[in-house]
Amino acid sequence: MTHIEIPKTDNWPEVEAKSRAALTPAIVDFIEQCRRGPHSDSQLIAVLHKVQEHFGFLDRPQMDAVAQLMQIPVTKVTGVASFYHFFRLQPRGKFVINICLGTACYVKGAPAIVEKLKEELGIDVGETSQDGLFTLQVARCLGTCGLAPVLTINEDVHASVKPDLIPAILEKYRKAAVT
Repeated sequence: MTHIEIPKTDNWPEVEAKSRAALTPAIVDFIEQCRRGPHSDSQLIAVLHKVQEHFGFLDRPQMDAVAQLMQIPVTKVTGVASFYHFFRLQPRGKFVINICLGTACYVKGAPAIVEKLKEELGIDVGETSQDGLFTLQVARCLGTCGLAPVLTINEDVHASVKPDLIPAILEKYRKAAVT
């Protein structure tokens, strides 16, 4: 990465204060440490990991703040954030559902389970439900082929899942969310 110094404008103190307020003191300190070293812009991914770790995802105000405090173009920050699959640009639900689409799960009906989940939750793969409870994801393999088809909800494994079981499974987590 080539470091491009962004000219500081007359209102830099305001921009800097706003940027600092959008992040935590620990993240600001980390950015300052990075800026003191050579090739500080090469630390962008590490900084974005810290932001996501704290906030759960990378939102526009935080990405803008990172760009300002690291003195790199916001387009570079958003480009990196949107390119790498481990960065999330939207909040995740309280319950993250992973449906295995590995060979064993696929041949035993996983695609129908995905469709039922999409129907029940009103979302597509990679999205979070309106109520903020569920995020729907797919996985290549969950390593539980003997239990196929399998889905996980956070750390819970659901084995031999059939589409008609989906409403009851989701209801269990909806009830857990209110208690």
